[in-house]
Amino acid sequence: MLYREAGQFKSTYAADSAILPIRQDRIGLALILIVAFVVVPLTASPYLFSALLIPCLILALAALGLNLLTGYAGQLSLGTAAFMAVGAFMSYNFILRIPGIPLLLAFAGGGVTAAAVGILFGLPSLRIRGFYLAVATLAAQFFILWCLTKVGWFTNYNPSGVITAQPMVILGYAFDTPQEKYLLVLSIVTVMALAAKNMVRGNIGRQWMAIRDMDVAAEVIGIRPMRAKLLAFAVSSFYCGVAGALFAYAYLGTVEPEAYNLDLSFRILFMIIIGGVGTVLGAFLGSAFIVLLPIALNIGVAFLDNTLHLNVPTSVGSNLELMVFGGLIIFFLIVEPHGLARIWQITKEKLRLWPFPY
Repeated sequence: MLYREAGQFKSTYAADSAILPIRQDRIGLALILIVAFVVVPLTASPYLFSALLIPCLILALAALGLNLLTGYAGQLSLGTAAFMAVGAFMSYNFILRIPGIPLLLAFAGGGVTAAAVGILFGLPSLRIRGFYLAVATLAAQFFILWCLTKVGWFTNYNPSGVITAQPMVILGYAFDTPQEKYLLVLSIVTVMALAAKNMVRGNIGRQWMAIRDMDVAAEVIGIRPMRAKLLAFAVSSFYCGVAGALFAYAYLGTVEPEAYNLDLSFRILFMIIIGGVGTVLGAFLGSAFIVLLPIALNIGVAFLDNTLHLNVPTSVGSNLELMVFGGLIIFFLIVEPHGLARIWQITKEKLRLWPFPY
């Protein structure tokens, strides 16, 4: 009964087309932001920041970038982690080789470089689609990591290939503690998520969705497929590049190619499948689900082992995560292809009509 629109009137088109036209949604988002920016920093432990919250936010940003490309523009990509690696390594080199460059500008520079690389590997999308495009982006995954490993300039000729990320300092203030890193990551993710939400509601987002639904018809009505597809690759890679820089500086503390392997690309793809393809909310729901699931499985296996004395073999426990991931992917593709975001949307629609039949 709390989720009703009675008495909420809109007298302008701007109010009717707002991001959150319903008052309850605005109140809910405000409460979530208050909890995230005020309550969590005051109550959470350093372990919670480092192991759960920071990686969850960073991977949600990367999943959001992939969702812009795959969910809204309909261009399948398997090279998300490679574009994250470009953002991380170029941010490192910007800070290393340009004295005094602001940290946020270095992150943006890493994102812009990742966008340029994304455009380069997005060129095949003008001729191919579907499985063949996925293979082309998969080639980007291997080629980019090979370049980062073999070309010494990217790692400042470090023989190990693993380099320590520079301290995060903005306007003379160092972000050293997990709490400070969390607030920085949360601020960047919030701003970029708001920008993505506005983008997909505007002219650019409508062009992407027209290309996704039927590119021939979109071209007939005046949309240029080359511009729309390459812009989708650029924006998506920019988001992934910034996420890769945050992944290296705020989470790992090191810049290394092996951190951005093919497994990370698949995990981010699983996030948008489980969270919801073509939704901004789905990136956050999928990231939270994928990050929390292994921890929940470990706790569950340990609990059963201690209480029921099942003596679960180590091999089963280590492979249980992969088996559950595979089962969940099949489940969501069959039962609810639009993921957790669609389930939440259906729930809200039912609440708007409750207790009347739906």
